[in-house]
Amino acid sequence: MPTYNKLVRDLIPTIIEKLGSKPITQILSDEEYMIELKKKSFEELEEYMNTTNKEDALEELADLLEILHALAEANGSSIDEVEMIREKKAVDRGGFKDKIFLVEVLDD
Repeated sequence: MPTYNKLVRDLIPTIIEKLGSKPITQILSDEEYMIELKKKSFEELEEYMNTTNKEDALEELADLLEILHALAEANGSSIDEVEMIREKKAVDRGGFKDKIFLVEVLDD
């Protein structure tokens, strides 16, 4: 039986049971949950980085977005508030649409 020791989506234990296996789970404390969410964000980002086609990339981006929703909530906020902050930063500092790559800054 494989050992995973990682945060999973809420319905994964039910899916495992329907496949005829028995999942062993535990409910995390708030502190443990935040640690595991942060780990999961790296896991999902790595999976996105390893994609080679649009379909897989979009699947992994959806997973990352789900993690962002959970992180916002775990921080006592919402994805809507995060989006408002993102929008303000885009107005103040721009986004990334222009594909600008800063090579160097020369001081006078």
